[in-house]
Amino acid sequence: MLLRYDVVIIGSGPAGMAAAVSASDKGVSVCLVEREERMGGILKQCIHDGFGLIRFKEKLTGPEYAWRYEQMVRENPIDFLSSTFLTQIKKEEDVFALSFINPEKGVFRMEADTLIMAMGCRERTDRQIFLHGERPAGIFTAGQAQDLINLKGFLPGKKCLILGSGDIGLIMARRLTLEGAEVQGVYEIGSEPSGLTRNIVQCLEDYDIPLHLNMSVREIHGRKRVESVSLCEVDSNKKFIENTTAKISCDCLILSVGLIPENDILAPLGIKMDLVTGGPVVDQNLETSFPGIFSCGNALLVSDLVDYVSESGHIAGESAAGRCKNHSIAKKISLESAGNIHSVVPQTFTADAGLVTLYLRPSKAMDKAELHLIQGEHIILNKKMNWLKPSEMHREEVDLSGIDPAGPALELSLIQGAAK
Repeated sequence: MLLRYDVVIIGSGPAGMAAAVSASDKGVSVCLVEREERMGGILKQCIHDGFGLIRFKEKLTGPEYAWRYEQMVRENPIDFLSSTFLTQIKKEEDVFALSFINPEKGVFRMEADTLIMAMGCRERTDRQIFLHGERPAGIFTAGQAQDLINLKGFLPGKKCLILGSGDIGLIMARRLTLEGAEVQGVYEIGSEPSGLTRNIVQCLEDYDIPLHLNMSVREIHGRKRVESVSLCEVDSNKKFIENTTAKISCDCLILSVGLIPENDILAPLGIKMDLVTGGPVVDQNLETSFPGIFSCGNALLVSDLVDYVSESGHIAGESAAGRCKNHSIAKKISLESAGNIHSVVPQTFTADAGLVTLYLRPSKAMDKAELHLIQGEHIILNKKMNWLKPSEMHREEVDLSGIDPAGPALELSLIQGAAK
């Protein structure tokens, strides 16, 4: 079986669906590939509301948001392959040769002029954060627990403890409470919660679920099933403080300790990666350092809002469609993160970038700050900002039409206390 498309998109979550629709709107042939049976990605199990406030100006549940984009995909001339797993990417002359495996078709090959990677992200597990103790039943990531409750109808435990204050963990604290489980508390190793403020309020405070900062699990106890965990306070270096250990009884430990963009398939291609975001380095078109390969959604950077995930998919889809008709490679100018900037995407720009969208996170919480974007002595942006937190991503539109292609790198910084 040999197929050829202008644009092939890997992953049919919110970013992949948005990319497919925007690319198809440009008149190119599009194939959307998904390893699961249905499109929608993680949204299928996110039955709480709060999605679509920016994109659709409505408060939708995850399945409702996914259904709207699925309808757009169905209404466009987009081919969709489900239960299909990408195993290899090769560049052959002017096309990408893609190898797939599918239960019905077996192993087959597809060719694409451009490729959009929208594989989303995966959760960190207990092994990846080096939890000590036994390995009994009853340890779940927050996403696993969400899948068990919302899609399969199983309660993972009756007396639960949540490690980490990521958004999924906060939402699951509320969900477990509503399903009748007792949530002992949410324990965060950092000095600030890592989830959105609205989730802290709606999921913890509204349900009287305690949040403990600067604490982490030191040891898990139990042979066949989790029986208890030892919790310990940590210092500013996240090292355990002796004589602060407390043993808490529970039968379920749920982990919400970070997300990792899914980009392992790109490693053989030598694509430049951002060590902070975990995704590829991209330009304003979301094109990676490998011409013709684009990245979007949580595979590019972990986002707080699905609306931003869809927006990045829309940008990548339009850009990939345009790349099919223009194969020229332009010189790129780097964007460097300076004071109080934890991460920013895109990281490079072409001279004709024009109006671009930046997604950035501060490195620390600030009540007032001023965002500076400069190129040498030239001030491109100077904007006052309020209430910045590392847990909340900020979106900024910037006009880069005046940048000097032969000039120095752009520099982005946050000056604390400058805003009024």
